[in-house]
Amino acid sequence: MIRSLWWAAKTGGDPPFDTAHLKVYYPAAPDGDRLTGVFRPEGGPYPVVLFLSGVNVGQDAYRWLATEIATAGFVCVTFDRVGELFGGEYGLTPGVDLDAARPGSYGSRPTCPAIPEILSALAEIDLLKGAIDLERVALGGHSAGGSLVLQSARHFPEVQAVFAYGAHTMVATMLGWPAGTVVPAQVDCPVLLSVGSRDGVIMGSSDRYGQEEHPADPVTRTFDEALTDRDGSHLLAVIEGANHFGIADPVDPTAARAFLDLPAEAEPRPALARLITLFLRTHLCGDDHARSELDGLPGLHRR
Repeated sequence: MIRSLWWAAKTGGDPPFDTAHLKVYYPAAPDGDRLTGVFRPEGGPYPVVLFLSGVNVGQDAYRWLATEIATAGFVCVTFDRVGELFGGEYGLTPGVDLDAARPGSYGSRPTCPAIPEILSALAEIDLLKGAIDLERVALGGHSAGGSLVLQSARHFPEVQAVFAYGAHTMVATMLGWPAGTVVPAQVDCPVLLSVGSRDGVIMGSSDRYGQEEHPADPVTRTFDEALTDRDGSHLLAVIEGANHFGIADPVDPTAARAFLDLPAEAEPRPALARLITLFLRTHLCGDDHARSELDGLPGLHRR
C-alpha cells in the first residue's frame, strides 16, 4: 500500500513566497488509523527520491510517477512552490538562483537552493523517522526541474542518481551565455536522460538559447557534451511519439506551455516508470536483478 503525507519547508525568499508544500509518498503498513487516515511506514529505511516539477506544472501531475517510485521501494517527494519567474512574473517553480546560472558563477553552487532545505525538512517528520535513508538520495525532474537537478546534484554527496525528462543543460542567452552553449552537468553520479521525439516545447524554445544554428536537439547535446563517460552508466532514452508533457497526468491546459507541445503519438508512462524504477533500484539499492533488466532494455544510448 502506498500512502502520502503533507509537509512544508522554508526555501528562502521573501514571504509569502518562501515556502514549499511537500507531498511525501511512502510504502505503508495496511493497518492505518480509520479516524485520522494515518498509515505508518512499513519496512525501510528507504532511499529518498526528490522530484522537481516543471514551471507552472502542479505536483499532482506527477502523482502517478511518485506512486510508481514508492511502489518500487522508495520514499518519493514532490512539492509546489510559488515564487518569482523570469521577468518579475510569479508562478509555480522549483526556484532558481539566476546568479548561480551565469558565466563566472556556474558550478560554484546549486542553481536550485530549495533542494537542501527540502531534504533537511524530511528529517523533521516524526512519522518517517527510521523509514528514510537520507544518505541514499536521487534527484529527478521534468523540464526546468530536470535542468535544475542536472545543474545542482554534484553539490550534495548523498545524491547517487539523477534522472530528467524533457530537460537539458543548454543555457539562455539572457543570462550572458553565447548562443548554443551547453554547460557541463554538475553531477558525480549516473544520469538517466529521457525525452520524447515530439517534444514541441523544447523545439519552440530555440530562440531562448540561440540554438538555431545548432541542429542537434538540446537533450542529445547534453548527453553528448555535458556528461563525462561513466562506463555506460549514463543513459539516454528517446521515446518515439512522446511529447514534452508525456510525463504529466493530467496536463493542465490553463497553465505552463502545453500550447507549444506537439500532439503525442504514443503513451510513454508505463515505459518511463519501468525505466526510471530500474535505474533507481540499480544505483540506489545495488539491485543486481534490476541492473540486469536495465542492461537488457533495447534502444538506450549509453556512455
